[in-house]
Amino acid sequence: AKWHMSLDHATVRRIARLARIEVTDDEVETYVGELSNIFEWIDQLSEVDTQNVLPMTRVVDVQLPKRKDEVTDGGARDDVLANAPETDDGCFVVPKVLE
Repeated sequence: AKWHMSLDHATVRRIARLARIEVTDDEVETYVGELSNIFEWIDQLSEVDTQNVLPMTRVVDVQLPKRKDEVTDGGARDDVLANAPETDDGCFVVPKVLE
């Protein structure tokens, strides 16, 4: 299916308004050409047969090492609590917020 869309000044102004972009008359003329070129590229891309092409998630097919998904305390409780202004029984002490 071709995406070809004829762009005129009114269409470019509408796109700019929808995108909340202020454009001058000179810019409208420039964007008519630029957006038309983009749609031509889309037309060319739609002609490429990608039926047997697998989706890529990375350039090199490498399996990264994985670790077990285990819940831990991180093993650094004392180091973390050393930064607290006040602790009690291994926990942070914070000011009371609600009565």
